[in-house]
Amino acid sequence: MLSGPDWQVNRPRVLTALELSGSANEHLGELEVLLDEMYGHVADNLPGNAAVDIVDGKIRLDRLEAEPEPAGYKPVHDAVQAMLPRIDYPELLLEVHARTGMFDCFEHIGGKVARPEDLDLTLTALLVHKSTNIGLEPVIKPDSKALSRSRLAAADSGYFHLPGISAGSGLLVGSQGDIDIASDWGGGHVASADGMRFTVPVRSIHSRPNRKYFSTGRGTTWLNVVSDRVMGLGGIVMPGTLRDSLGILDAMFNLDGPVRPEIVITDTGSYSDLVFGLFAICGYQFSPRIADISDARLWRFDLDKDYGPLQPVSRQRVQVERIRQNWEDMLRVAGSLQTGKVRAYDLLRMMTSGDRMTGLGDAFAHYGRIFKTLHLLQFIDSEAYRRMIGVQLNIGEGRHALGRRIFFGRLGELRHGYRDGMEDQLGALGMAMNSVVWWNTLYIDAAVKEIGGRRADHLTRDPLPALSAGPRAHQLPRALPDRPQPRRRGP
Repeated sequence: MLSGPDWQVNRPRVLTALELSGSANEHLGELEVLLDEMYGHVADNLPGNAAVDIVDGKIRLDRLEAEPEPAGYKPVHDAVQAMLPRIDYPELLLEVHARTGMFDCFEHIGGKVARPEDLDLTLTALLVHKSTNIGLEPVIKPDSKALSRSRLAAADSGYFHLPGISAGSGLLVGSQGDIDIASDWGGGHVASADGMRFTVPVRSIHSRPNRKYFSTGRGTTWLNVVSDRVMGLGGIVMPGTLRDSLGILDAMFNLDGPVRPEIVITDTGSYSDLVFGLFAICGYQFSPRIADISDARLWRFDLDKDYGPLQPVSRQRVQVERIRQNWEDMLRVAGSLQTGKVRAYDLLRMMTSGDRMTGLGDAFAHYGRIFKTLHLLQFIDSEAYRRMIGVQLNIGEGRHALGRRIFFGRLGELRHGYRDGMEDQLGALGMAMNSVVWWNTLYIDAAVKEIGGRRADHLTRDPLPALSAGPRAHQLPRALPDRPQPRRRGP
């Protein structure tokens, strides 16, 4: 971690970047006022909130029903679908490059400036080979210099590397923001993090067993971050099925896109008080979906405050003194994470040992309980907030379904024994998915504008709000041929 002179030099910049106060008392005072106001707001609204009830000291929250399709959605959806062109996968990648220059981000690993003729064609073939998992043989064309075995092998070792993949993928994320309809899907400030599981049938220290996902074999997890515009923002490879909470922050500090998300959404199994604290001090709003809120505990600063109907579920007090005592070290942790001096994975393991936590870990846990309580209060108070979390998780699941459809070769197995190979191939898959999303965004936007200009008689409403009402507007696999689902190994 940052310490000594290094910390003193970086401290002002870290505090400014994360909008943190160097004084624990000042910062905690602001949080106390914020939490008190939130308690008061939710308590006042609770009598009129039919979805929430407090019984025997536990919160009961009604399950959200599926939201109906917006009025006018079906005819607009069908009209846009009919207008989307059919295209082969390699042609899609070439078109996206022609419009964005995504392959220009691939620089030679040795610093070579001169680029071979038709390098974009070679890199497209490599992207097809890696993202579909079909191997190199199907993309080799001996009668084409750009697709010869020697050219493909040379470009693979010289140009196709993770920094280039990340830069190209990030360019697509930024370029999508220039397409008008993308702003109606979201501002890019909400993201979800979830893992895709891959069986690894070769020997590797980066794979682990888990019968639920890998049958009798071993596998690895690609923990990736997806924006509310369905664009992938980056990801990391984790062995087996370690808790996502151990890697989410590392993934957030290794994003490809130019826009830094403000709200990070995960599923239920990815959070703890300690993770809440680390996300909060790094400037993120952590918003996991709560599967069962009945066992949730709310925390407060002052046990003497009266929060009316919330009294039975808010009997826990935040130990602010522990935060004050460790505040400078907590700031050093935030600075070390921001500057890349340490991995969040290593910090979480360092601050926990079984069910016990170090003093610094305990301080982060109490700090996290403030933000966890803010999240829980907002979760029970706002149906819109709960729906936002559900919609974003559905976006991530839809993108993973697209990834499975693209990564169909070799039974969908990841056949690299080393982390670098895994990261390169899964990075290529992420860039390929971003290319498909970018292409669909472009043509959906064009179709909506044409329909809006014609004002077709059978459309009774403005088509734009209906089409951009949610992730159902994205027909991401449209640009890919139908393929059978890969068989799973095992009994």
